[in-house]
Amino acid sequence: MSGQGWLSRLRAGLSKSSNRIVDGIASVLTRRKLDGEALEGLEEVLITADVGPATAAKLASSIAATRFDKEVSPEEVRGALADEIAKILEPVAKPIEIDRSRKPHVVLVIGVNGTGKTTTIGKFAKALSEDGHRVMLAAGDTFRAAAVEQLKIWGDRAGCPVIAGKPNADSAGLAFDALQTAKTDGADVLLIDTAGRLHNKANLMAELEKIARVITKLDADAPHDCLLVLDATTGQNALSQVETFKEMLPITGLVVTKLDGSAKGGVLVALAEKFGIPVCAIGVGEGADDLRPFDATSFARGLMGLED
Repeated sequence: MSGQGWLSRLRAGLSKSSNRIVDGIASVLTRRKLDGEALEGLEEVLITADVGPATAAKLASSIAATRFDKEVSPEEVRGALADEIAKILEPVAKPIEIDRSRKPHVVLVIGVNGTGKTTTIGKFAKALSEDGHRVMLAAGDTFRAAAVEQLKIWGDRAGCPVIAGKPNADSAGLAFDALQTAKTDGADVLLIDTAGRLHNKANLMAELEKIARVITKLDADAPHDCLLVLDATTGQNALSQVETFKEMLPITGLVVTKLDGSAKGGVLVALAEKFGIPVCAIGVGEGADDLRPFDATSFARGLMGLED
């Protein structure tokens, strides 16, 4: 897909979020002057898009600093907001960088069930393979048969071998075997899927810590990346998921999926503001090309309903 094709997909994917913001700002600025009441309304619009109260207040203040009590158009306000949001997002817009000297570069993928972890791994595998990396997948969510089958389908599509065990097998043992195989076969990247049963947090924490501990026996620095997959439709709940998983493992990157199904795209701004964790990629659909590296300016302008 061309760069322009992706940008139009991104704008379309963010349309539920941007429509709410565009309509909200238009109704707030009916009097055209940016007075105290209009600023309060602007803040509320941003909160409804899941930007979060603190970030909404910060953005409204930045607009007020140069435009308070002045005549403004909704387009002008959206343009100024897009610039301010891009400033917040720029420091976290960092695609995952594969270190070819690792052999393999180990990426542990975590997140609650239903966020799109397995699909995300499949999409990453395809993109990395197309970039010339030899990729191997490990089906570490051994409790969900559908996850293993899904990963095998993606593995076939991407031409990547999948290491899988018996149902309910020990996921740490599977990760260890997969890393051993990846080393023997000279793979460049090993992507490890994991379970995400948050309703039993203690068990999940123990399992993830065990996976991380066991693979260090083969590579003291592994995992080299730990990506947390978040579903944009959960809105502010994504913040508490980051808090929970940060207790378990050091997170090196975020992947935000299902932006096309959500009017809560602003949560990405809240995540950047609160945690400052790199956002490696975002997803706006089910297709293999619908997961792309995160670009701060394109996202900010798309969120505000502006052409790139």
